[in-house]
Amino acid sequence: MASNPRRASVAVNIGGVNVGGSNPIVVQSMTNTDTADVPSTVNQVMALAAAGSELVRVTVNTEDAAKGVPRIVETLDKFGVRVPIIGDFHYNGHILLKKYPEIARALAKYRINPGNVNIGKKHDDNFRTMIETAIENDRPVRIGVNWGSLDQALLTRMMDENNRLAEPLDAKTVTMKAIVESALHSAAAAEHYGLPRNRIILSAKVSGVQDLIIVYRMLAAECDYALHLGLTEAGLGSKGIVATTAAIGVLLQEGIGDTIRASLTPLPNGDRTEEVIVCQQILQALELRSFTPQVTACPGCGRTTSTFFQDMADQIQRYLREQVPLWKERYAGVEEMKVAVMGCVVNGPGESKHSHIGISLPGTFEEPVAPVYVDGKLKCTLRGDAIVAEFIVILNDYVARRYASKDLEPVVA
Repeated sequence: MASNPRRASVAVNIGGVNVGGSNPIVVQSMTNTDTADVPSTVNQVMALAAAGSELVRVTVNTEDAAKGVPRIVETLDKFGVRVPIIGDFHYNGHILLKKYPEIARALAKYRINPGNVNIGKKHDDNFRTMIETAIENDRPVRIGVNWGSLDQALLTRMMDENNRLAEPLDAKTVTMKAIVESALHSAAAAEHYGLPRNRIILSAKVSGVQDLIIVYRMLAAECDYALHLGLTEAGLGSKGIVATTAAIGVLLQEGIGDTIRASLTPLPNGDRTEEVIVCQQILQALELRSFTPQVTACPGCGRTTSTFFQDMADQIQRYLREQVPLWKERYAGVEEMKVAVMGCVVNGPGESKHSHIGISLPGTFEEPVAPVYVDGKLKCTLRGDAIVAEFIVILNDYVARRYASKDLEPVVA
């Protein structure tokens, strides 16, 4: 794994998951179900957890949603799903937490947006109530500032102060400074009310890539709180994935960030777990963590034969993702395995030799054979219509031999 010059941050324990300090960067996600719909929410949490989400956030916005939280946590526990559940509160969180103390106990963490809980106004009783509830239940809090719901009193004050300067900054710069100030001011207030520093996580989300990088650089320079990274409202499809990766990747490379989420907009009835996979791939691409064996595949060109090698790469990748939860129980380090599925002789053999195991399919006008390389050496040559099935047999055998624990009998999946 690559070394990461991470800024030291205060570690926070969230329901048994450690965030910050020297701990691995944590992947989290959020449901988009109505939390009052307990079965739907439970099913989605289970899917997110199975995909690898280590923390899952749910919306707690109504009394029915609040009543559903303990039932959700209880049901998950019965199914053996131990992923910590985080409550996302806005506007009425202070009311719900006090009226339904069972949700305060069931949740592993509370997420508070200071701009939506009266902090900065004539009083901050709502914010204080939530902090005191966290203290009472020994729960951490993420103070999450979003520029779409920024503390307007703070922003107005900073704009006024800026206008009195001889050389005023532009409004956008002042807004970003206000985001950072809001996070730090709210964290200081939480500590003043008695919440320990190791129970606080900060986030400062915006929707522009360059803006997010600037804001988090400022925030990281000013504090040692654990930081949650995410590009808010990242968007649909490739736009959301690319923007999220560009922003979070830069910050992680600079050692900023302790937990991440990809705020992707799924298509109607789309797969919510995509945001988990994107986060995992960001961390794995940066060599910060490993989650699943990686498949190297060429893009295809005029030399490659039809779409066979593309279909094979897709089948192998899906097979690996399906097998890895089972493999990881028996085979230590299997998530770091690299597999190559190449389409012709130009880069195929070379790339296959650089992977743990690889296959180079024949391109157009090439001899109809597919050499298989294991640990850099030619193992065999496959022919015919059963190449995929035969390669999977070789792959299973390789995993069982290379990664099997000495305490367990090798098992071929």
